[in-house]
Amino acid sequence: MQRWLIMTAIFSLLATSAAAQIGKSVSVAAGTDEDKALTEIYNTPDGPAKIALLDKFMADFGKGDLELLADQLYVQAYLTQKNYAKVYEYGEKALKLDPDNFSTVVNMLHAADEQGDAQKMSSLGEKAGGILTRYKASTMPEGADAGQWSAQKKQNLTDAQPDIEYVERTLFNLAYNTKDATARAGLYARYAAAFPDSPYTMLAREQTAFAYQQAQNTAKMVETAQSILTTDPNNVAMLVMLADYWSDSGQKLDDAAADAQKALDQLANAKKPDNLTDEQWQHQVSIQKGIAYSSLGQVYVNKKQNEKAVDAFKQASPLLKSDNFTYARNLYRLGFTLGNLQRFPEAKSALTECISLNTPYKARAQETLDKIGGATKKAPRKSS
Repeated sequence: MQRWLIMTAIFSLLATSAAAQIGKSVSVAAGTDEDKALTEIYNTPDGPAKIALLDKFMADFGKGDLELLADQLYVQAYLTQKNYAKVYEYGEKALKLDPDNFSTVVNMLHAADEQGDAQKMSSLGEKAGGILTRYKASTMPEGADAGQWSAQKKQNLTDAQPDIEYVERTLFNLAYNTKDATARAGLYARYAAAFPDSPYTMLAREQTAFAYQQAQNTAKMVETAQSILTTDPNNVAMLVMLADYWSDSGQKLDDAAADAQKALDQLANAKKPDNLTDEQWQHQVSIQKGIAYSSLGQVYVNKKQNEKAVDAFKQASPLLKSDNFTYARNLYRLGFTLGNLQRFPEAKSALTECISLNTPYKARAQETLDKIGGATKKAPRKSS
């Protein structure tokens, strides 16, 4: 990947795209021996000849800031040649001289990305996030013009935006494509910490909770969901998650009911995000409403309010039909509760449909159906 540098009479030489400069700026006066050597380097195609010129430049001028500049140019040249070991070698050298050199970290991340080295990608992504955080929080140097400094800082961030978006997208996708749920949760959590104000941050935090749920790490799932709700109290996904967990485990039933109802209230007026199709949005809303109603039903079961529970389960059922697991679970809950109410024909219908679905609730539904069958045979003797 070739990145061209802009030169003026007295110019900053930046080893990154356009004029984006986050990190130390290196200036070389036009017409000097250093300038002539650099011009020859820039005009030489990537390959052994360019490396030879860089070696000579480093030998002749490679002290102080010009050593930093040469290291950055080595990184670019070796990245183009796909010599990744050299990219990392000179990248580390550049970062020793300038730990906040954003463009160098981005180029190293490109190398790790091309290699598919997940560990390096994660580490470099966090390093890039730290550089951006420090740069955004940086204060004006003593003696600088406030207006010019603020405008330049804003412009540098704007110019760096394509690289920033690349880093954010790459790190988010790294987490998304990680199969192990625990590892995926860790990567999402690290992403959210490294990029607290990116467009993907809230989604990463939500996905952290979902990954912990999949990993059956309920303590971390609850902790993450509650943390999200402290900053976003109307987050439907987390409200539904906690309502579902508390109601299913028979804990904090009042909290479960409140979270489920709040989610339903929010969904009543929710608007489709731009990144979802109408079909995707309708599916998401349907599932979230269904789980919320099923959670309410389970709260009522725990409180021995079985009639109200049946009503809630019946409201949930058609909403969950596109998701076998939650649909089967709701059918089992409905059938079980109807059995407790001795509404056996309805209970048998719900449980039989649950058995027809290949889910973990199949065996439990069969066991309950067998018990109900015995109960119906004994029912006449009890009433005689």
